[in-house]
Amino acid sequence: MPGIPQTYLSAVRAQLAVDLNCRSGDFGGDGLFFAEAADNPGRRPFPRGDHWLEMATMGGAAVVSASPSVLPRARRLLAGKTRDDAFAMPFVRGFGLFFLPAQNAAPPLPDGYQRETVERGRIPGLYAFPGFRNALQYDVNHPRPDVLALVARHDGGIAGMAAASADCEKLWQIGIDVLPGHRGRGLGAALVRRLSDEILRRGHVPYYGAAATNIASLRTALRAGFAPAWTAAFRCEMEPWRFLSADGGE
Repeated sequence: MPGIPQTYLSAVRAQLAVDLNCRSGDFGGDGLFFAEAADNPGRRPFPRGDHWLEMATMGGAAVVSASPSVLPRARRLLAGKTRDDAFAMPFVRGFGLFFLPAQNAAPPLPDGYQRETVERGRIPGLYAFPGFRNALQYDVNHPRPDVLALVARHDGGIAGMAAASADCEKLWQIGIDVLPGHRGRGLGAALVRRLSDEILRRGHVPYYGAAATNIASLRTALRAGFAPAWTAAFRCEMEPWRFLSADGGE
């Protein structure tokens, strides 16, 4: 199976380094690397709390990025742990798998469906249609704005929608929704891959994320010709007492 182009992987490493306040080379090493979280210019504007901890790996080392209130305890609790052991700690949660397009053919759009490309200026008009929360932000002032959508129509109505949010300058994230009566036909995978191609033509790198438990979404990514590129645990904000209980107290 053709792999992910190295240029896409390099773009992700560079962005994760900004997000986690580490070096891009840290992801190619072994073991654990620790970094103090910072609001670096250009980081993806996902919300953070006062006791934030995030972990990410691209298959080699894992980077642990934490706020100052958490980092010293995180270092102690994770001392001597392997990457896999660290991701299994009780305070680590919110696992997501993130995919990048690989070099293979796009799946066909099912018969009977027509697609329409919707540019950024027309996307607010799609907010009148409910049921597409995975694809659309439904907020014109969102910090990760909707910038491109691909709509599938069937018998005059909207059957499915893939849309991209500009999470940062280089990486655009794809979300997908297919209405219940149109699932199981390969429509979601076809929309995701075609939207990915549109994003690449505009000079950006598309990525697709899904919770590790969302088997249907993971299958959509694979059927769309995407391949896994990194794993992150991004809901690890822990109050200090939780850290104390995680290792039996102090």
